[in-house]
Amino acid sequence: MQAIDRRTFVTTLSVVFLTRLAAEAQQQTNIPKVGHLFVQPYSATGHLREAFRQGLRELGYVEGQNISIEFRNAEGRPERLSELASELVRLKVDVIVAAPNAAIQAVKQSTKTIPIVMAASEDPVGSGFVASLRHPGGNITGVTGMAPEVSGKGLELLKEVVPKLSRVAVLWDGDSVVDLSGVGDLRVQSPDPAVACAQDGA
Repeated sequence: MQAIDRRTFVTTLSVVFLTRLAAEAQQQTNIPKVGHLFVQPYSATGHLREAFRQGLRELGYVEGQNISIEFRNAEGRPERLSELASELVRLKVDVIVAAPNAAIQAVKQSTKTIPIVMAASEDPVGSGFVASLRHPGGNITGVTGMAPEVSGKGLELLKEVVPKLSRVAVLWDGDSVVDLSGVGDLRVQSPDPAVACAQDGA
């Protein structure tokens, strides 16, 4: 899957929920409040926070002026995610942006009504976050770069660039469930049975 600019990525996420926030803001005196839950240490996600703020500014939302952001990080301790997710719910945020899957799962278990935006998810359908990529259903939406449909599309695009492609090498982490699933999806979703996938797990 082709990489996209981080700012574009964050801005796209912002568009998903800011329409709803703007509508609600007209009916209340308080400014919209966004919850932001990541599992990584706070010190390691400064660039993500700034990219998020920049994306909001480009859409006319400035933190402290017409929007509030509650950042929460589990400091690399997944067991804290449930507590932090519940805290954001108690703060009555209007929407929660979460990543990766462990954080999304924690938020999903904490609320059925507050909109949840997946900043990054590995196979959201297989993880039970959404019913399908086309029709998510429920209160969760967002983006994913790893799903059965996406795996096949990547190989299809590669085939268009290299029409005579007959063999593809795939390197993956043998200890990663996500990588293992992705390799399996690539084999199943291959658009051309003539293209063989040679796998090598490290």
